[in-house]
Amino acid sequence: MKSTIDLNMVNAYVPGRASVAPATAAMIERRDALLGPAYRLMYERPLHIVRGEGAWLFDPEGRRYLDAYNNVTSLGHCHPRVADAICRQVRTLATNTRYLHDTILELAERLLATVRGTRLAHLMLTCTGSEANDLAYRIAKMRTGGTGVIVTDTAYHGTTDAVSQFSPSLGVTVDLGAHVRLVPAPRLYHAGGVDLGERFTRDVEAAIADLRRHGIRPAALIVDSLFTSDGILPEPAGFLEGAVQAIKRAGGLFIADEVQPGFGRTGEHFWGFQRHGVQPDIVTMGKPMGNGQPIAGLLATADALAEFGKNSRYFNTFGGNTLSCTAALAVLDAIEQEGLVQHARPIGEVLREGISALARRHAAIGDVRGAGMFVGVELVSDRETRTADRELTSRVVNLMRDKGVLLSACAMGHNVLKIRPPLVLSPEQAGLVIQALDESLGEATAAAAR
Repeated sequence: MKSTIDLNMVNAYVPGRASVAPATAAMIERRDALLGPAYRLMYERPLHIVRGEGAWLFDPEGRRYLDAYNNVTSLGHCHPRVADAICRQVRTLATNTRYLHDTILELAERLLATVRGTRLAHLMLTCTGSEANDLAYRIAKMRTGGTGVIVTDTAYHGTTDAVSQFSPSLGVTVDLGAHVRLVPAPRLYHAGGVDLGERFTRDVEAAIADLRRHGIRPAALIVDSLFTSDGILPEPAGFLEGAVQAIKRAGGLFIADEVQPGFGRTGEHFWGFQRHGVQPDIVTMGKPMGNGQPIAGLLATADALAEFGKNSRYFNTFGGNTLSCTAALAVLDAIEQEGLVQHARPIGEVLREGISALARRHAAIGDVRGAGMFVGVELVSDRETRTADRELTSRVVNLMRDKGVLLSACAMGHNVLKIRPPLVLSPEQAGLVIQALDESLGEATAAAAR
């Protein structure tokens, strides 16, 4: 089965589409020669970045760009607390989990403390979110005896061979597995007033039935709890409960992919799944965990891990090394001591309210939604039909890049602006995002009308 998603993103560099400076063209040519054809660059005119600080990135000429997209460095670029911790640890010890060390144990205690009230009991560490979701799928298969996976229709869960088979957003050239079933993402803006929780539950139940009809036992329902690749779909809080119960009744596990929504981004809870009041069997985490230092992993219930631990030997040379664990502990310290969960909520409100106000003079803004420091702006060609405007979205993304504000786009129609800044974004910086969007929408719609 093929995905129906177009691989080409709206903000990708396409050779020959836009003029670039000679020095940039030479670097692109060198990059292509050395790295091959599989890598992609963002924006019609790619950026050369040499330094980062907080929410800012800088090019070789010293021009700064406000990073409103990159949640790998969720605390901001080169956060002093994390950088200092890494430097101290790399001068002391960097070794793997085959030796006893306090750092990984302290990290496990700290992370498990964020999920009190659940049955989650154990931490396993990897290097990337893709690895974490791959490991979660292995655990689910062994726990359930099944292979079937249910995901939303524009989901992204990683790039390993196993996980790419249930990541439809990777594009039409990446085959989906025969054991994979897609369900429509819970798009409230396009729901026509129906009960979204009931609809999503019915869709998951239908997917379970179809797996069984084809002799495939369900293993897991895995969702990004903010449905970020699907277009950032946070509302209504609680709509996941019925679907989670459906997969558990079918003998499968519920895996909450928290790579993007986790670590306080919602401004309400530490994890995105917590706003839905559901009980995951596995929670996966990744990008923001080390603020750039490669560390990821999962939390799992004792029940989910029992069979896997009994029959499988797990070892990851770098997953859980002392250096990465130290970085992750520094991230947790910064989130707690700088009040970043609490900070994310009002700054997110500044963004949503400011962009919603722009809708009064920009008809292309169909919907503004989000939770905390995660905002989606759906651009449409017609508010009545709510038709996706991919071309306008692409133009706006690239105009904002030229104005010094970096973001991207997502969703099936590639028409939802994805605003995902570092948690340290200030009110003034939020204002710059709103101003750049206002100007870019005006310029883009005026150009389209000519």
